[in-house]
Amino acid sequence: MTTGQQGWSRQQMAERLALDIADGSCVNLGIGIPELIANCVPEGRTFIYHTENGLLGMGPAPAASDEDPELINAGKKYVTAIDGAAFFHHADSFAMIRGGHLDLSVLGAMQVSQSGDLANWSTGAPDAIPGVGGAMDLVAGVKQVFVITQHCTKAGAPKLVESCTFPLTGKGVVDRIYTDLAVIDVAGHGFQVVELAPGVDFETVAQRTGAPLLSPGN
Repeated sequence: MTTGQQGWSRQQMAERLALDIADGSCVNLGIGIPELIANCVPEGRTFIYHTENGLLGMGPAPAASDEDPELINAGKKYVTAIDGAAFFHHADSFAMIRGGHLDLSVLGAMQVSQSGDLANWSTGAPDAIPGVGGAMDLVAGVKQVFVITQHCTKAGAPKLVESCTFPLTGKGVVDRIYTDLAVIDVAGHGFQVVELAPGVDFETVAQRTGAPLLSPGN
């Protein structure tokens, strides 16, 4: 049973994830909800945001009057550049990713398995539009991977499952998941709840998760 506010909004999900990013980290933000994190830097910390189309030092979204069509992220959204930002060729950007120079990648997901497998680029349906982008490079080359996603699909199907049924982006790559209902670690033999969202109880999350769920502190 839930009471009061039920879960986090997308913006609140982004703000909650930002609290877990270490000061000074180099972070790649994926397309979708991850883009919101560019506007979330806790007071007293510095994050160096990376976008794979060739910018290290990405800042928050600009005011409409300050939008620059030549300053965009990988999702073609307007961004800003912080002091000391660097621009470089797309190939150099991927060399940074593949060379293990980024601390954290934040990605969206279609499915995450209890063993940390990630599926986020295609449903595998014959008419599905592939959208792999740089995700496979990111999960293979970055030191840590966080996923931020709604807990269930629009149809109510769980995104956290025992085994992915969609084509994989990477095997055993996800460390932590942030949803509208909870913060969850990948524990290998199930999903470990780290924190429940406001107004959400453990039973609600368990009912909406397609794999064993471990309660906080278990």
